[in-house]
Amino acid sequence: MTTPVCPFPIQAVRQPAAQGLSQITKSLYLGNAVAAKDRFMLSTNHITTIINVSVEATDTFFEDIQYLKVPLADAPDSRLYDFFDFIADHIHSVEMMQGRTLLHCAAGVSRSATFCLAYLMKYHSMSLLDAHTLIKSCRPTIRPNNGFWEQLIQYEFKLFGKNTVQMISSSLGMIPDIYEKEICLMRLMGVIPASH
Repeated sequence: MTTPVCPFPIQAVRQPAAQGLSQITKSLYLGNAVAAKDRFMLSTNHITTIINVSVEATDTFFEDIQYLKVPLADAPDSRLYDFFDFIADHIHSVEMMQGRTLLHCAAGVSRSATFCLAYLMKYHSMSLLDAHTLIKSCRPTIRPNNGFWEQLIQYEFKLFGKNTVQMISSSLGMIPDIYEKEICLMRLMGVIPASH
């Protein structure tokens, strides 16, 4: 089941996050560990390559799918930056061979979303802000941790010589400026105490 196409230059399909698989571009899907084991879902979406960027998620191997595992912890000090080019290049090479990639971690929220952002910046020349807007519209649950945001900001500057997202000081510590509105809303709703 698919819903309307996202309003961005790249064709992307919105799907409920509960499905565990979200189409970001015509050849890149973002998902969780459960989706990576779902033979029917992989087949239906014509996935040819699975990239697992988690330590904890185990792979279920299917003979007609290529696998790549880069075991990274979901911790702010994990050095995802060191693998941005490697993963982006791999996704691009699969696309050049008319294949489709499922990029996943445990939940499809932080690590795999971070690599999707890096890929869109490198191969679709999208700013970090635009890439985040696109992925968030297709998979609303994404939320890279603050350490990953710092690495993405560094990568954006390396690629384009400028930044569209900044780390700012907040009552919750350093956060990317795009989370500022969310924190204000959470305060208004009483999720975060006003004193925070």
